[in-house]
Amino acid sequence: MPGYDHQPDRAWDEYDWERFLQQQDHKTEKYMELLEKYLDHPQRDQIIAKEMGWTQLLNGEEWNDDVEAMLADEASSEEDESEAEAEATSSTSEGFEDHSLYRAAFALTIWIDQLFDQQPALQNEPSAVKLATHSALASAKLAAALSDDDVDEIGMTIAYLKRALKAITTSMEAAAQMLTDRLISPRQHTALEQRLFQVRDGIITLMGEYRGEWLRRFGSL
Repeated sequence: MPGYDHQPDRAWDEYDWERFLQQQDHKTEKYMELLEKYLDHPQRDQIIAKEMGWTQLLNGEEWNDDVEAMLADEASSEEDESEAEAEATSSTSEGFEDHSLYRAAFALTIWIDQLFDQQPALQNEPSAVKLATHSALASAKLAAALSDDDVDEIGMTIAYLKRALKAITTSMEAAAQMLTDRLISPRQHTALEQRLFQVRDGIITLMGEYRGEWLRRFGSL
C-alpha cells in the first residue's frame, strides 16, 4: 500500500491496517481544509498539489482527467467513502448482504429512517442526526469488512470491524442523549437500544472469531 511503510513479506495485521486507514483520513481532512481555504484562488490546484506533496503535478504536467480523479479520491469525506464501500462491495460480492450481522445493521438503519418519518423534527436535532449518520456508517463499514474473503487480509477485516464498532458505540451515545432530551420515549429508546446492542455484540463476537483465525494462521497479533 502506498504511503505506509511495511514489511512486504508479511500480511498486515489489524494495527497495520488501522494506521493505514487513519493516514487516509488525515489526507482527506487536509485536502478538504486546503480546498476550502483556496477555493477561489486562481492557482488553487497548484497550491493544493504543493501542500499535499503531489510533486508530479508541479513539473508542468497537464491537469488532466486522471489528476481530477485523484483529487476526487482525496476529497471524499468519510461518509461518502463509506457509501462507496457499500456500493462497491454490493456489486462485487455475493455474501455480505446475507450475513446476519449486516442484516441487523441494515434493519437498524431502516428503523431509524422510519423514526425520522414519524418525527420529522428529529432532522434538526444534532443527537438524532448523529445517531442516523453513525448507524449508517457502521453499516457501510460492516459491508466493507464482510465482503472481503481474502485470507491474507484478515487484518483489514478486523480494522473495518473496529471502525464499525466505534460508529455503533457513538450511535449508542447519541441514543442515550436523545432519551435525556426527551426526543424519544423510553419505549422507543428500549427498542432502539436492543437493536444497537445486537449489532454491537455481533461485531465484538465476529472480531473475536477473526482474531482467533489470525492467531491460527500467523501465530500472533
